[in-house]
Amino acid sequence: MNSALGPVALVGRILLAFVFVSAGYNKLWAIAATASYMASHGVPLSGVLVYGAIVVELVGGLMLMAGLYVRWVASIMGLYTVALAFIFHAYWAVPAAAMRAQHAVFFEHLSIVGGMFMVAALGAGSLSLDAWRRRDDID
Repeated sequence: MNSALGPVALVGRILLAFVFVSAGYNKLWAIAATASYMASHGVPLSGVLVYGAIVVELVGGLMLMAGLYVRWVASIMGLYTVALAFIFHAYWAVPAAAMRAQHAVFFEHLSIVGGMFMVAALGAGSLSLDAWRRRDDID
């Protein structure tokens, strides 16, 4: 096996998760504003769902970084990101002046989804809590 795979997977997981960890952390300090933004996009129960968003982004992102239950976490975060793309970045439903920016963000979200699904398919790699747990099970 290639000895670079573990470190590369670790760096990839950290970079992929960083956007979620920072977004979740920022939501902690702007719960009301985030709930209002969600409500403005037609999200029902946004006052409650904002806490779910924080958990998915902050806790899920930290779990992804650490490599803990990565296949499940990456799958959930991938599906979550698809929902975000369609709810908040529907470029086809915005005025022409905003279409270009929303188009770019929509496809950036889909790229993140692709990364999440790759992690879900391939696993966390050797430098992860998942790998540590598997080694511990063998001993």
